[in-house]
Amino acid sequence: MQIYSFSPFGYEGALVTVEIDLRRGIPAVDIVGLADGAVKESRERMQAAIRNSGFEFPKERVLISLSPADLKKEGSGFDLPIALGVMVAQNLLNKPDDFLKDKVLIMGELELSGKIRSVRGVHAAVSTAVSCGITKCIVPVQNVQEAKEINDVKVYGADTLENAFQALKDASFYESRGVSKGVPNFIPEGSVIIDDVYFPEVFPGFEFAELEGQGKLVRVLQIAAAGGHNVIAVGAPGCGKTMAIQKFGGILPLLTIEESQSVTRIWSLAGLMKPSEPLIRIPPFRSPHQTASIEGICGGGVNCRPGEISLSHNGILFLDEAGEFRTSVLQMLRVPLETGCITLSRAGRNTVYPAQFQLLMAVNPCPCGNYGSKTKICLCSGKSIEQYWKKISAPLLDRIDLRVFVDNDSKDSFSREGLETTQRIREGVARAVRIQRERQAVKNARLTPQEMELYCKVDFESRKILDFGIQKYGFSPRAVASLLKVSRTIADIDGSDKICERHVQEAIELRKLCSDIVPEIQS
Repeated sequence: MQIYSFSPFGYEGALVTVEIDLRRGIPAVDIVGLADGAVKESRERMQAAIRNSGFEFPKERVLISLSPADLKKEGSGFDLPIALGVMVAQNLLNKPDDFLKDKVLIMGELELSGKIRSVRGVHAAVSTAVSCGITKCIVPVQNVQEAKEINDVKVYGADTLENAFQALKDASFYESRGVSKGVPNFIPEGSVIIDDVYFPEVFPGFEFAELEGQGKLVRVLQIAAAGGHNVIAVGAPGCGKTMAIQKFGGILPLLTIEESQSVTRIWSLAGLMKPSEPLIRIPPFRSPHQTASIEGICGGGVNCRPGEISLSHNGILFLDEAGEFRTSVLQMLRVPLETGCITLSRAGRNTVYPAQFQLLMAVNPCPCGNYGSKTKICLCSGKSIEQYWKKISAPLLDRIDLRVFVDNDSKDSFSREGLETTQRIREGVARAVRIQRERQAVKNARLTPQEMELYCKVDFESRKILDFGIQKYGFSPRAVASLLKVSRTIADIDGSDKICERHVQEAIELRKLCSDIVPEIQS
């Protein structure tokens, strides 16, 4: 029979064929096929596990071949397939039948006692195996929910080497569990449905009614949640911009099945999946520290592990105190924001991770935080303020669709119906999301130029307002495209089929808002 395992590298990974040969000679175990340290050490773990599970280890010389030979094998998930391969080669399977001629994917780390430990990348491994025609798999019982997310695969969750061996012998172990149909109807407990759009349960920390005097910021967050737009919030320390953005997850709809599959694959490769969570439906919300390195944000390492921008795929990347991040880290975000993916290259190999994240930034207007305040004095020099904003740079800011200044010195006079509570905010978001899913199947922020021609048409009066804004504020072509997308989102929130003058006017106000406070921010 053919036993396969999986070597996680980057987003794709690769199936590995495990072959065992018993030959005459001094008893020893040889592993060939570019195995790393963890795989080479499996020879000791699997020998002890086989003996401690009540089986006899072969007295011949054992050759273990992992192919393709030029692919580096990494991780501890090879323990179980190697052990079962040795037991099969020793003819411990009695009366082989047609089932034993099938291809089987096996993953798992062995303890010396024979118990099986969980491994990362099971979701990616099973989906790759199914695409290659492998329909049976043995995985650790802790990872069985990950495997069952994939359609048309028979899964057995083993907790010991003995149970895994019995499943390898008897096809009924798989059949008793049936063929997985995936989990298309999985909805997290407590989820709320509004206008045919699901939202996560409202926890106390998600309630926007707790915010006071931040109407503009709440409106910006509603538009961002509805259309997937990037946001920068500028304000003095303690004004509440961070607290408001941390509530942002409460107005984000649950991921669709298509969106959640890629997110689940990335989190599985990173080893972040929870055993009780079969599919990630809640959008990720990642908030890295200001000391994060380029590798930590974009990904990397020996086996190209995903970074923060990939872990926040189809979710949120929140940079609090963005002005304190390294300049190189901030500038690295520019290309992924545009393309929605990132290519990592290591030692002649490369992988492409999806990175369609929504960027939220909270930043002080100057190093001391008082620039633009009506009641406090800024002690920073013009040069220090200029250097402070140069860290973020105009090209990165040009990719930020919505800008808002948050002032804690006076009550925000902005008032708008529908922004009082999280429930009311969700109603506008749900309306816009439903319209977008029916119309184009992607968020407005991800519209291509061709799609914008179809869905972002403006009438003569709206075009006059847009042209006036371009002339007055010097908007770049990218900024103009952003204005049209934001206008389309505002119209969707209102339930309007066409973009009206008020939609374009509000988009311009939210694009140029910070320019009135901090001159260094340009469109």
